[in-house]
Amino acid sequence: MMEDMYWRFLGALVLVVALIFALAWVAKRLGFGGRLATARGKRRLGIQEVLSLDNKRRLVLLKRDGVEHLILLGLNDDVVVETGIVPPADEPAEPAGGSARAASFANLLSGSRP
Repeated sequence: MMEDMYWRFLGALVLVVALIFALAWVAKRLGFGGRLATARGKRRLGIQEVLSLDNKRRLVLLKRDGVEHLILLGLNDDVVVETGIVPPADEPAEPAGGSARAASFANLLSGSRP
């Protein structure tokens, strides 16, 4: 009788631990890992571009507070190639919604025609 109760307890414990791991895996696959701590729209760090050099190395262009950093990621070593890169002037540092409308409105206010 007691052995049956121990086996039930052990089976329930294994089932609960397996469910916890399954939910953690699903949350990680859906991308809930880092998004729970930061509020939406308040991010300071983003990946601008990734370039695979070969099977072992990648170049990653990160953007933090409007400044870009180039990092070489490998299997054993990670190297900061260049830091403090200012984005090109022809691209806005932050994507602005409705920028075409804003430009046409500014042209209208200045009196010039597009």
